[in-house]
Amino acid sequence: MLAGGGADGNGHLLPRPRRARRGGGGMGSPPGQAASVPPPPPCTDYDMAYFKAYSHIGVHEEMLKDHVRTSTYRNAIMHHQDLISGKVVLDVGCGTGVLSIFCAFAGATRVYAVDASDIALQAMEIVRENELSDRVIVLHGRIEDVEIEEKVDVIISEWMGYMLLYESMLGSVIFARDKWLKPGGLILPSHASLYLAPITNSQRYQDSVYFWQDVYGIKMSSMMPLAKQCAFMEPSVETINGENVLTWPTVVAQVDCYTIQALELETITATFKYTSMLQAPLHGFAFWFDVEFNGPVRKSKKQASQSLDGNAQNASPSNKKKKADVSIVLSTAPEDAPTHWQQTLLYLFEPIELKKDQNIEGSVTISQSQQHARFLNICLKYFTGDQWYVKESVMK
Repeated sequence: MLAGGGADGNGHLLPRPRRARRGGGGMGSPPGQAASVPPPPPCTDYDMAYFKAYSHIGVHEEMLKDHVRTSTYRNAIMHHQDLISGKVVLDVGCGTGVLSIFCAFAGATRVYAVDASDIALQAMEIVRENELSDRVIVLHGRIEDVEIEEKVDVIISEWMGYMLLYESMLGSVIFARDKWLKPGGLILPSHASLYLAPITNSQRYQDSVYFWQDVYGIKMSSMMPLAKQCAFMEPSVETINGENVLTWPTVVAQVDCYTIQALELETITATFKYTSMLQAPLHGFAFWFDVEFNGPVRKSKKQASQSLDGNAQNASPSNKKKKADVSIVLSTAPEDAPTHWQQTLLYLFEPIELKKDQNIEGSVTISQSQQHARFLNICLKYFTGDQWYVKESVMK
């Protein structure tokens, strides 16, 4: 368990259990070396609880009702129909099978729909109900354990967790890519970016902390320290809007699903420097992400030299517009339409009063927990107003 804190107590965080979001698990190996793919990792008690959580209909109902998520995937599939029609597709973590069925509608010859959760049994019934059993093959098991006797042309997966990397399902996509994807094959989504920005959110403090100052005329300020611990000790998944963001975000990590290796996901570190656009209290930091649905592209030498570790990049609108090859993007940014991923916030126990144009600089490290790879350790170290602060948390 991690503990931490700054001079004003913005740390000392304790984790509590969280419900998982996706199914799958495992690590990968270099592309094109299927013969050297390592044996699957053991299925732990954490994995079994994770898969069981995805057997509940409510999880899938929430995802399917997320119109931004589901319609963007459908649009991406139809956008790449020429690369899917007549091809073999692998859906990693298929859930109810909706993406597999979209691929069948796009003309796929055969779709392997894999899910370790018991929802796979329902997916089989849904496939039968839509008279697609001759083209969509549902396999109930971990992607690391199932048998598929042919290479595939396309891999599709909705692998993203909160703040992109929570749940570590990307490792399963890497495993599938290295074992089954043909050279030059299509991966959807193809690229992802994780963002971080300082935020202000006075209403959250009013609702969770200052509420206790006067409760029906009764003084309960003695509850405020406990209220802060309970409200802000762990990452909070909630929806904010663009007005809460104090400055342009920075890019913490960029993922190319065609080339990323599992070892690169174990620890991600980036530095940042912000300049506040407002005079406002700093209440914490927010993570969000976007994913892109592109075909394989040849990288420039400059792009090829970049890795997940390094300096965070400013993500101003001009930078985002430079991605001329991006045709379809699924965004979870505060200024965009809300999704079930929302944003992931790390709140400070004590707000820091910022002046306009005041700098905040430091680093963020995100690492897979040694307790279980699906959990994330988050460490923020930042300097502002002539003082250093540390915020550590575990997302589990």
